[in-house]
Amino acid sequence: MVNVDTVYQKVLIIANKEQRGYITPLEFNLLASQAQMEIFNNYFVEMSQLKAIPGNESEYSDAIKTLNEKISIFKKKSTSLNFTNNFFKYPSDLYKLGTVYFASTGLLTDGVEVQEITDDELLDYHNSPLTSPTTKRPIYIRREDDIKVFPSTINSGITCSYIRKPVKPEWGYVVVNEQALYNSNSATNFELHASEETTLVLKILGLAGIVMQKQDIAAIGQQA
Repeated sequence: MVNVDTVYQKVLIIANKEQRGYITPLEFNLLASQAQMEIFNNYFVEMSQLKAIPGNESEYSDAIKTLNEKISIFKKKSTSLNFTNNFFKYPSDLYKLGTVYFASTGLLTDGVEVQEITDDELLDYHNSPLTSPTTKRPIYIRREDDIKVFPSTINSGITCSYIRKPVKPEWGYVVVNEQALYNSNSATNFELHASEETTLVLKILGLAGIVMQKQDIAAIGQQA
């Protein structure tokens, strides 16, 4: 993880140099959350690009391994999905859905993988005796906030693996003599890998420069 106070102090030092401007705690927290998500989203873009590169796979294996290491802390397994109004709801912190399982006993070792299909394929699956969904061969359709599992007799026992969103960073503080002082008890650190500290500082500066219309600060952020 990356310490939120360390990042904020570095951002302030650079932004305040030569009186470029002050970034308030509220502004920092908003920009910090956006910067973290931009870096996090980029992991998956980079992963897709690396896997799409033809040639010797070993040449890119270290880069893929590094990305997997950065993503690994966000992976969650065997998470039960709540059944509401005939649909299984996603976890509130879901970013990317992984594998969906059905286990009537509640034990994943006794379960089967639920196959994802599209709305257009549903009728074909139901009409064919070879592909018609059963508890031993279940299927599901993905929606924005939930999934629909078939056969419809399944109303429990659905679990999934998924990648969760990072928790929003927060520079916690108390006001003393009209000054904001860091309070670690109410702070939330960045969840990104420690190696991302410099990238976070640069991205936040870039975002702050745009907000404050300071081209010199925005230019620093473009190095991220």
